[in-house]
Amino acid sequence: MSQARTGPVVGVLAGAGIVVSLMQTLVVPLIPELPDLLHTSAANASWAITATLLAGAVATPVLGRLGDMYGKRRILLVSLTLLVIGSLICGFSDALAPMVIGRALQGVGAGVIPLGISIMRDELPPQKLGSSMALMSSSLGIGGAFGLPLSAVIAQHASWHALFWISAALGALVAAAVVVLVPESPVRSGGRFDTVGAIGLTIGLVALLLAISKGSDWGWGSSGTLGMLAAAVIVLPVWGWWELRTEQPLVDLRTSARRQVLMTNLASVVVGFAMYAMSLVSPQLLQMPTATGYGLGRSMVAAGLWMAPAGLVMMLISPFSAKLSKAKGPKVSLLVGTVIIAAGYLAALGLMGHAWGVLVFSCLISGGIAFAYAAMPALIMGAVPVSETAAANGLNTLMRSIGTSSSSAVIGVVLAHMTVDFHGHALPSESGFRTAFMIGAGAAVTAALVTLAIPGIRRAKATGQAQPQDGAPPAVVEGAAAK
Repeated sequence: MSQARTGPVVGVLAGAGIVVSLMQTLVVPLIPELPDLLHTSAANASWAITATLLAGAVATPVLGRLGDMYGKRRILLVSLTLLVIGSLICGFSDALAPMVIGRALQGVGAGVIPLGISIMRDELPPQKLGSSMALMSSSLGIGGAFGLPLSAVIAQHASWHALFWISAALGALVAAAVVVLVPESPVRSGGRFDTVGAIGLTIGLVALLLAISKGSDWGWGSSGTLGMLAAAVIVLPVWGWWELRTEQPLVDLRTSARRQVLMTNLASVVVGFAMYAMSLVSPQLLQMPTATGYGLGRSMVAAGLWMAPAGLVMMLISPFSAKLSKAKGPKVSLLVGTVIIAAGYLAALGLMGHAWGVLVFSCLISGGIAFAYAAMPALIMGAVPVSETAAANGLNTLMRSIGTSSSSAVIGVVLAHMTVDFHGHALPSESGFRTAFMIGAGAAVTAALVTLAIPGIRRAKATGQAQPQDGAPPAVVEGAAAK
């Protein structure tokens, strides 16, 4: 691809990633009002959140495999089209059932990010690949950070349906830009789609994530939660057995078991946990009444604006992560990121009493996440065949989703059980917030220890390629295989 076309392609793909990540925070300002808006109970209304999580988790590995088989740009457009349709359904909805269906279709858009990274690997020149992948990978956090204040302002000054009309318009605009500016990748794996594997993974993931995300509502010892966990424990090993024995698996578990891929995916789970902990705790702390003695008394819009610079930090840090990966390897970038995240959470213990302090530690944590997220696709693609990049990145994105779901469950339990009575209402206590920050720091330290177990990479000076020490396929210095 010519240098002149590189910029528009990267911009469109990163924009698609940001639009998709906006879907994660789109309904946050509406959460207290959803039961009334949808004429249902609070427990039922929460399915508007859960549906997006479940659909995204299932869709990312499936769409990644389809992209490897039939064309990444084609499947990316399918994802964006379903996102637009889901947004339109939500825009017309005033009842629970269509809202859940629409939100599930929006969740399918999560496949855009791994597909976009894989298109970059296939199309971009090596010297542009590292920084471009870093930006695309970080788009998940960038969109999430900007989405909260944007959706809060829209929800406050317009009909709540406008949130979905705008998301539909953005999705359609990005899809049109993809059609015009993004070329189809010539790299195809071909073969037969593993339908049995897709069904097994869907059942196992839905059971696992339902247990994690709904355990607090259902009760951790309830028959529903335990039944879902039991189903996951039974189905996922059977699915793994099938994947190891079929000729063309949905997920190549032998490749995924390579040390570099396995350790990177485990690090993704823990980094995803650490990232979402900040997203859960900081807005609540900012909006807590000042009369509690530790709350900062900001409105939803103001809280979102205090958090928004964190997204800008991620955008600005991504190129530096790519440079560090090029100079020292993506493993170093990931390690640096986890250390910065841990430092940010420890700083939060001393800064949580001021709104500017929340701004400082959230930006610090976001900077660490930018380093970590930018390094992950480079590590993954440095260890998998070119024909499997979309599926491998889809699995990595799934690992992040499992981390964020686990974070929501754990931090939710902490804040729900460590409370103070405030005029008859139970609010998270100061010690609850501090415990949450310590858990976030512990998750980052765990991610750092996992990162140390990732094998090093031997560099080939003459060819500009690298070879993982555990025998994975060659990759360019910035972490992706040469075309």
